[in-house]
Amino acid sequence: MSHQNQYPGLFYNHGNFTSVADVLAVEESLNISVNGESFTVTMRTPGEETELIRGLLYTEAVYRDAEEEPEIVVLEKSTSGHITSVEVKLDPPKILKDFAGSRNIISASSCGLCGRTSFEDTISKNVINEDLMIDPAEVRKMFDQMRASQKEFTQSGGTHAAGAFTAEGNLLAVCEDIGRHNAVDKLIGKLIMRKQLRLAKCITVSGRISYEIVNKALSAEIPVIASVSAPSTMAVEMAAKSGMTLMAFCRENKLTVYAHPERIKQPENITVNK
Repeated sequence: MSHQNQYPGLFYNHGNFTSVADVLAVEESLNISVNGESFTVTMRTPGEETELIRGLLYTEAVYRDAEEEPEIVVLEKSTSGHITSVEVKLDPPKILKDFAGSRNIISASSCGLCGRTSFEDTISKNVINEDLMIDPAEVRKMFDQMRASQKEFTQSGGTHAAGAFTAEGNLLAVCEDIGRHNAVDKLIGKLIMRKQLRLAKCITVSGRISYEIVNKALSAEIPVIASVSAPSTMAVEMAAKSGMTLMAFCRENKLTVYAHPERIKQPENITVNK
């Protein structure tokens, strides 16, 4: 299912104007309630709602049963047929924390923390000690595979992507969304539903690495994260503290490792300029 619409525009190029009809990525709200109580309203790209909800509840430490699929009831749809409201029915004993009031405003597509009433509640306590090695030559191949799977981006240029890979660089899944954090939630949800979460050793993301992206990967205990763009200071500090390897500016045959480089294969005669 495609999630873009065509919109008229006036394109300017070297003094000339041309009428165009451009394909744009769809942004739509999704109201999520759990057992009759409001949880959050998130702005996202329609599609893969189950994956998004599963990943969001997992990274928010609300529900982490990987074996039992919760019942998700569609309550409302927009005039265009997009799902806009759902209720998730969870077995109360399996709800890991009180979620009521934890998110009380809209979570924008650009912000995974929006709507949170307490910053401290978002912090994952996980520490990663996994011993594995990633070949830097494989990192470009990972991004090439992710880019080849970005069908929404190819049409609109308006979506982010997150990909999951094994330590050997084998692609497990790719998810797209107008929001970077939503793409990661969808990815984690898809891995859970496919029983592949423990196979995922590296997450690649198409945008910058912020604290919230590192926190989601850490919640899923994924030891390596890589991005084509820059990391924030808090993202690097959190990755370093939690044992996660963080790579950024992964473009062409270049990358910069900002945290835990011991997981990146290096030649024995490496020279480090100081």
